[in-house]
Amino acid sequence: NAQTMRELEDRRKKNLEDIEYVDNLLKSTAKEKNENINEIRVIGKKLSIREKIINEYGEEISLLQFRVELNTLACEMMEDDLKVLGEEYKMSIINAYKATKGNPSVAYILSAKDINQGYKRLKYLQQVARYRRNESELIMDLYTELESTRKKLADDLGKVTDLKKKEELQRMILAGEQQKKERMVQTLTKKEKELKKQLEEKKKIAKQIENEISRIIEEEKKKGSSSTALSRESKLTGSSFESNKGKLPWPVDNGIITSHFGVHRHPVLNIVEDNIGIEITSKERTKAKSVFKGQVVRVFAISGSNMAVIIRHGKYLSVYQNLINIKVKQGDNIETGTEIGEVFMDPTADGKSVLKFMVYSEKTKLDPEQWIVKKRN
Repeated sequence: NAQTMRELEDRRKKNLEDIEYVDNLLKSTAKEKNENINEIRVIGKKLSIREKIINEYGEEISLLQFRVELNTLACEMMEDDLKVLGEEYKMSIINAYKATKGNPSVAYILSAKDINQGYKRLKYLQQVARYRRNESELIMDLYTELESTRKKLADDLGKVTDLKKKEELQRMILAGEQQKKERMVQTLTKKEKELKKQLEEKKKIAKQIENEISRIIEEEKKKGSSSTALSRESKLTGSSFESNKGKLPWPVDNGIITSHFGVHRHPVLNIVEDNIGIEITSKERTKAKSVFKGQVVRVFAISGSNMAVIIRHGKYLSVYQNLINIKVKQGDNIETGTEIGEVFMDPTADGKSVLKFMVYSEKTKLDPEQWIVKKRN
């Protein structure tokens, strides 16, 4: 139970840090009043984290309430035991008094008929003394434990009250943020044509990247270095890449995932979009870095979306798009964490940097979130 409580507290602390990061992302938006799809996604991410915090408060409250119930029961049982032990101790004192008929212990022993009876009376008195001493120690120990449990109970009740207040505050903040998002959605709904145009541009970019990957694979086949004929070094690199699934570093130092892989409902339009990768939004000038060692197999420009870099890791490919100031060139062998270039800071999106990151197994699209370490929600 204690471990679970600590885990919940750690998760909540991390989620609050994430919300602070998202708040910083949204500060410029509040000043500029710039409304766009990425801002809605950032707010959506914030809502998601806020809901997790509320759920974690609920889990922690439930754990505390369960512990309160157990400690309440324990207090009741110990109070009953104290009453019983008190009565038994009182009776032992009365019985001892009756046995000696109010005479001092020495007189009780000396009044024996013979030495044997006197010895038995002595042993009896010693046993009674030991019993009373043990009983008194047991009563004191039980009383100390009862007081300690009462204190824990009071502390837990205080924590429950405090957590309920914090949970209610988070719910109020969440309601306000949901209203803000709904207002932005309503505003952007009026720009349906513009949004559809942006979506078409996104599809064109995805198609161009997929075409480049197909071209790379075809070129390698002609050179005799396809996936069926990879060099020994490439096979080892691919094997290492695969064994590090879920452990790869992020391609940027800081950021939140604002667009996920696969088919999702568009945040404004009544349509679905199919993402070939993920989008990571950062609030400052950001450098893109290789998530694993490999070879740069393509550096190319994408019309309206800056530069893209493709790195081969055995049979796997990682793609970094929306870059400027590229630091690598085709044919370079690079290590994990090598700087590839800068993520473009869009002045029309309040200076945020949005990296489009993809992972392929040859021509097969993979979910990048399954490959990078889960350092953020």
